[in-house]
Amino acid sequence: MQINPGAAEFPHRQIAAQLKVQVRRGDWGPGERLPSIPAIAEMFGVAKQTVQRAVDQLRVEGILITKPGSGTYVRGTRRRLNRLARGRYGGFRGYHADLAARYRQQLVSVGRSPAPPEVADAFGVADGTELLCRRHLVRTEDSPVEVGASWFLPADAAGTSLERAEAFGRPLYQEAEEATGRRYVTATDTISARQPSRDEAEILQIRPDTPVLHLLHVAYDGHRRPIEVAQATWPGPVTTLTEEYRVPAPAADPDPDPGFVLG
Repeated sequence: MQINPGAAEFPHRQIAAQLKVQVRRGDWGPGERLPSIPAIAEMFGVAKQTVQRAVDQLRVEGILITKPGSGTYVRGTRRRLNRLARGRYGGFRGYHADLAARYRQQLVSVGRSPAPPEVADAFGVADGTELLCRRHLVRTEDSPVEVGASWFLPADAAGTSLERAEAFGRPLYQEAEEATGRRYVTATDTISARQPSRDEAEILQIRPDTPVLHLLHVAYDGHRRPIEVAQATWPGPVTTLTEEYRVPAPAADPDPDPGFVLG
């Protein structure tokens, strides 16, 4: 292990690149602890602060995770989000595939909360309007991977099971359809990348400068009126979005102009 003092790349970036190569080739597997910061600094012949900057960079990229009082470890497999929010509806109505066994969803709270701007806009109400909010957290064995919320209009949810602070034994949309008497017909997903809020960074156990991916999912009835507005936020470096779709076949050549005649 060595760095090139004459290279244009900063020493900590050179170290980060070499550590990344070692992780990729399996020198340290998922969940395995790396040598201590002083030990790595001795290997490269640099100051501990330089190695710390390299480790911080790899934490932001989602390759390493630091456990206070324990050390630095290789993070496990990235969370794959296949088909975005469409997965919540399954392949056909009434079918629901639970989250993979290594993910655990926990209902955090249920109650009235002021609607944030993007939720208010989706429902067509003023910012800060009190709506029913069901908040949840998704965890793996070692860390949180999603913080989310589902919002409903009080007029739709009042006096229904949606107001109960309990998890349902079926997908939320099925519970909402029965509670509101309205059927989910279409939905839109909007994905954006941004910096986390202070609360999000704390809950997801990430640095404040770690980017997150944010989903706004709006589900509509047949009259294009929103039934549910759902939010989900994931640590960007450890989240992979995968969308599979068919590619249309080439269109047939158009008929020749009937008015054109070869001489």
